[in-house]
Formats: sequence, C-alpha cells, structure tokens
Amino acid sequence: MSTTPEKSVFHQEGRSENASSTVFEVLEKDVEGLRARKKVDSSVLPLLFLGLLVFQLDRMNLASALTGGFAKDIHANQNTISLGNQLMFLGIVVLEIPSNLILQRTGPRKWIAAQVFIFGFVATMQIFVKNRTGFLISRSFLGLCEAGYIPGAIYTLSTWYTKRELAQRVAILFFGMFGGNTISSLLASGILKLDRKQGLKGWQWLFLIEGVFTMTVAIVLFFLLPGSPDAPRPLLSDGIVRFTPKSREALQRRIEKDDTERRQGAQGMRIPLSLVWKTVKHYRRWPHFISTFAVFSTWSPLTTYTPSIIMALGFNRIQANALASVGGFLALGVVFIFGYMSDRTNKRGYTVISAQVCYLLILILAKAVHPHVGKWSRWGLWTCVNAFAIGYHPVHNSLVQLNCKEPGERSISIVMWVMNAISGLMVGTQYFRNDDLPLEVRPHMQIRDANLLNSHSKCLRTMINAI
Repeated sequence: MSTTPEKSVFHQEGRSENASSTVFEVLEKDVEGLRARKKVDSSVLPLLFLGLLVFQLDRMNLASALTGGFAKDIHANQNTISLGNQLMFLGIVVLEIPSNLILQRTGPRKWIAAQVFIFGFVATMQIFVKNRTGFLISRSFLGLCEAGYIPGAIYTLSTWYTKRELAQRVAILFFGMFGGNTISSLLASGILKLDRKQGLKGWQWLFLIEGVFTMTVAIVLFFLLPGSPDAPRPLLSDGIVRFTPKSREALQRRIEKDDTERRQGAQGMRIPLSLVWKTVKHYRRWPHFISTFAVFSTWSPLTTYTPSIIMALGFNRIQANALASVGGFLALGVVFIFGYMSDRTNKRGYTVISAQVCYLLILILAKAVHPHVGKWSRWGLWTCVNAFAIGYHPVHNSLVQLNCKEPGERSISIVMWVMNAISGLMVGTQYFRNDDLPLEVRPHMQIRDANLLNSHSKCLRTMINAI
C-alpha cells in the first residue's frame, strides 16, 4: 500500500536509514561544507544561544526576587504571583504566530535583535513596580514582548543545518534557556546582597542589572547576527565571522543534498493563511502538542518557586538561590545526552519517549520518598526533578520540525509546538497555590498526574502512527 504525505508525517524512524546514512557520509566528506558549518557554529548558534539565555534570565529572576522580599514589598500573595506568570504566558501565546509571521517578512537579523532589546527594556522597567496592579501589567507586557523568540530562533537554526545536525544544535540552543535557568539563581545570590545600596532594594537591583544586560546583548545581535545562508551579512556590520561566496554556496548545497524537497527560508518570505490552517489542523501533530503541554505544565511551578521551596526546607536566602542552580547545571548534561543519542541513533521518537519516562520515574520517586527524609535529601530530590524536567524538550522539537517539507510549514509547526508548551506553563502556574505553603505535598501529586497524561498522549501518538 502506498504511503501518502499525511501518513508519512512523523514516520522518520521508518524511513530508509541506508539512504540517510549515505547522504550523511557524503556531507561529512564535503570539506568546504564542513568549514562553512564551523562558521555557523561560531556565529549563528552562540548568538541565538545568548539571546535565549537573557530571555530566560528576564523570566526567571522573579523566582529569586521572591526570596528578596518582592511579594511583601508590592503587597502580593502567592496567588497573585501565579496570576502574574499566567498573564505573562498568555501574552506569549497570543502573539506567538504574529511574531513569527513578522520574522518571516523581516528576517532574523532585524526582528530577533529588536525583540531582545524590547523585552530587555520591559524587564528593566520592573524596578518601578509598587503594587499588585503594576506587577500584573508588567508581567503581561513582558510576555507580549517575548512572544515568538523561541520558535523564531529554532526556525532560524533549521535554515542553516541539515536534519542530522539539527537536534544537537537545538539542544545546544536550549542550553541558553537551561543556562539562564541555572545562573539566574546563582547571580541572584550575589546581586541580592546589594539590598539598600543607592536606595534600591535587592530585587530592584536584580531587575535592573539583568535587564540592562539583555539590552546590551540585543545591541550585539544587531552588529553580529547573520541573516540567512543566502544573505549572511549582519545588519549593522560585516560581522566577526565572514561568509565568503564559496561558503554561501557550500551551505546551500548541503541543505539541498540533505533534502531536495526542503527549501531554505530567508527574509521576505510570506506565509499564506491557507498554509497556517493546513499546518494547524494536521491531526498527527496534536499528540505531540498535547504531550508538550502536559510536561511543561509540570515545569512551570519549578521555574518560579524552586528557590522559595529550598528556603522552606530550612536554608537561608543566599544558600537557597545557590542550591537552586544545581538542578539547572545538571539539566545541561541531561539535555546534551538525549540530543546526542537522538543524532547518533536517528531514533528520535524513542529518544523523546525515553527522556519523558525518566522524568516520570523521578517524579514518582520524589513523591514517595519526600515525606520521609531530611532537608538535604529533599533538596536532592528537587534537584533531580529540575534536572530531568525538560530534558526531552530540544529532541522533541527537532522531531516535529524535521518532518516538515517547507519553511512556512516548519515555522508554523514550531510556533504551534511552543504555544502548547507555553500554554502548559500557563496552566502550571496554578499548581502551587497560597494554601500549599510551606510544604509541597499537593503539587507533587498534580505534577505526577500531568505527566501521566503526557505518557498517555505518547501512547496515543504511537497507536495513530501504527494505523
């Protein structure tokens, strides 16, 4: 029986591995192509990584601000903090697709750099928050301004790399997110010591320093971020890494050899609404989206309350922020391992499921052991939860986009995937409520149940593909 395009989507594991290996071997022998790839590795990838790092810093520093008395100073309780984060994630979801349509029209060297500057400015303005209303408004605007950065950065990478290379590069890109998650608490443990200096409270220094750093990164992007393989010159300079005509040809040749049906994306491309609708309604993608929603809902409260949870275990403010960073450091290794496994084995679906099962087992263990151990063991459990929370994330994203045939479809698929991730984060803000203080029994159960939903979704995906 012949296989239609509808039936072949997400059947990457079923494709001819001999053909894939042959193409891979040819590309690995292309000396000029490998040189061009090294230029991309030393320019596009680290710059997008840096942008994602400050993106996460500006979202995550609220967690450390809470340990510095932020909620008390603005007269807000835990429910208000959760609502603020919910509004931030809602803003991201609302503008996710429009933001990426703009990216397609203007190109990454303009839009990504401008976006980083704008959300850095909004993050800095949080130093003026005085009350509950101001907090809710500032978080809403931060979400609206951050909308589209993650799918835009991932899509940009997909125009520079072959399929076999992409999962590992996306994993490296997400080191920026997890790195921001990691160093946020570590930086805060030092910045909060500036409390009362120059008339500013510790949390104000936190928003100010990290917001200004974000705007500085945006300026760097304006000067150094290449546009696309066919127009690699940065917006405001020739860049540090120069792409010669021979390099451009080699990059384009590599993409064409990798997949003759996959066209490169560059600035100026328009995505028709018909393609948007066709991509959105494709039923085989929705089990992936539901899975992403479920897992990310479990990560959401961890990004906001991990330092506060560690304080509740009996550690002081500085210790709690420093210890909260350990899980993020371990997450970097987890992400890299699963990304490496995916690229080396080319069994991307199985790698995704393996990573999610590992997280589920950690949650079950934490729920069972948590009430019966001391504070250091509890810290170890929370650290493991943070380390495995989204180790599957980059690999799953790569699996979704590698089965898209054209740039427009790929861009919208990434956006839909990220929108479901952000929607999960939005729902997850309600897992930890004011009546959960000071211990975390009920949230453990909710996190576990959400991950069980995710596992059922993965089983559903397997059954659909088996039909």
